[in-house]
Amino acid sequence: MIQKTIIERLKVLADAAKYDASCASSGTNKRDSRGGKGIGSTEGMGICHAYAPDGRCISLLKLLLTNHCIFDCHYCVNRKSSNVERARFTPQEVADLTISFYKRNYIEGLFLSSGIIRNSDHTMEQLVETARILREEHDFRGYIHLKTIPEADAEIVRRAGLYADRVSINVELPTVAGLVRLAPDKNAQTIDGAMGTMNDAITEARDAKKRFRHAPRYAPAGQSTQMIVGADGASDADIVNRASALYGQHRLRRVYYSAFSPIPDASAVLPLRRPPLIREHRLYQSDWLMRFYGYSPGEVAQAAGADGMLPLDIDPKLAWALKFRESFPVDVNRAPKEALLRVPGLGTRGVGQILSARRHRTLRLDDIAKLTVSVAKLRPFIVTADWRPVTLTDRADLKALVAPDAGRQLDLFAA
Repeated sequence: MIQKTIIERLKVLADAAKYDASCASSGTNKRDSRGGKGIGSTEGMGICHAYAPDGRCISLLKLLLTNHCIFDCHYCVNRKSSNVERARFTPQEVADLTISFYKRNYIEGLFLSSGIIRNSDHTMEQLVETARILREEHDFRGYIHLKTIPEADAEIVRRAGLYADRVSINVELPTVAGLVRLAPDKNAQTIDGAMGTMNDAITEARDAKKRFRHAPRYAPAGQSTQMIVGADGASDADIVNRASALYGQHRLRRVYYSAFSPIPDASAVLPLRRPPLIREHRLYQSDWLMRFYGYSPGEVAQAAGADGMLPLDIDPKLAWALKFRESFPVDVNRAPKEALLRVPGLGTRGVGQILSARRHRTLRLDDIAKLTVSVAKLRPFIVTADWRPVTLTDRADLKALVAPDAGRQLDLFAA
């Protein structure tokens, strides 16, 4: 068999990693090599935080150690029964590629995952060894995100946090039934246990850092996970409740959503078509509502229809407001922060500016217009010194008045 070149393998394994969405590089410690020691930085000149239009980070070297896999998850293009081109890197090769790309200013760090080869322990050891080479042999101070394997020995997984800025364990699917049906080699209890173990290790390390100055840093950017949307029959309400439970139980930094994409030689149990990409976008908006706007999972679920699905034509914050019109209008000069955050069209920054400005003067509609893209769509939900909506909030055609133009992509952070 002819050995593939580095470039040929890079093409295969970078393409194989494209389905993983959880590669953002935020939240880590600030490190650089301006003192003349080490290589790389997590901030500063030469570091480009670039994101694709759908929100995926593209400034990391993102690849798999190998796309060989002994598991047979139906939704995975790299499953053992899939007829795809296979390739494999050694830990040393990945480390050399990372350093080479970094010196050329192509990347800011490494996102590394892998198919399962031989067994979970062996694969996890290879991933950790890659990070060890970068940190200890090259003194690499850039960003490293390792995708860990829940079936691997807990001590090996724990070592990943000593070298990586962020670690992640994919829950794969939002329901246990979906996991049993589509990923028979994986176990929901094992995944939850591994995430709990990692959370305990991160907590212990942070406590040690408070007591001992020279305690080693441990996964400073925390852990995250990813769920596939649309491969099984889970509703948006199911997904939102699962995400909320993960945030609460394991203190995750992020839950990422990846819309299921049909793959070559797909299993007959999978849908023939991918879900609308806007569904993934709505789930990210609902995630934002829970994390930054004070909504409970139940309230987000209330924005969904009877089938548990969030509307695709309007964002979940607006959907909730239209269902619970008795909560509006909100007086911007008197209402507490919690009520202002419920107003469609007002973001966290806008609410902060309102709270600051109203300490010094009474706000009028023109003042609010400076803080939002469309004050006309905000008017049914607010009261100012010179504006009161009267019957506008109760109009039967209110949705048509405030809904965004058809076909226009909404800003993820505008909710």
